[in-house]
Amino acid sequence: MLAAAVRLFNERGYDATSMFDIAESLGITKSSVYHHISGKEQLLQMAMDRALDGLFEAADEVRALDVPAPERLERLVRRSVLVLAERFEYVTVLLRVRGNTEAEQHALSRRRDFDTIVTDLVKQAQAEGGVRPDIDPATVARLILGMVNSLTEWYRPRTGGAEAIADALTRIAFEGLRTE
Repeated sequence: MLAAAVRLFNERGYDATSMFDIAESLGITKSSVYHHISGKEQLLQMAMDRALDGLFEAADEVRALDVPAPERLERLVRRSVLVLAERFEYVTVLLRVRGNTEAEQHALSRRRDFDTIVTDLVKQAQAEGGVRPDIDPATVARLILGMVNSLTEWYRPRTGGAEAIADALTRIAFEGLRTE
């Protein structure tokens, strides 16, 4: 049910997708859908959580590593690309929300929390001397995450493609950020 809703949210937009549309795409009645969920906003919340949970799992994995901050930062960015590819449709829904509903506001708050994690990691990498100190850490985080997030506009998931994109993105980002 969630996958069908996400597909429709991405095709038509959240506001233009009705519970009837979701039920019809599944070949069931609308009342059958309501038997499992409270409404369309619950499906939106579940979709956004699936995307965000992947990012926070990646952040937790990177935090647990005993390596220098610049390497943790690079691994987090790389892992973020892979999360995007693994959960492509869910991340696409997440990146289209504007805060119009309570679920969207909650998701935007969680996105800001993730941005803070990346910003703090940039600060640590700067303090260790592995990342240029002359650029504001929040700006670095936003620019890098902007590169990652832009993939939803043009990338089409395919076998092996995410690894190549992650390699390219991290090379571009970090060869320009690393100190000599």
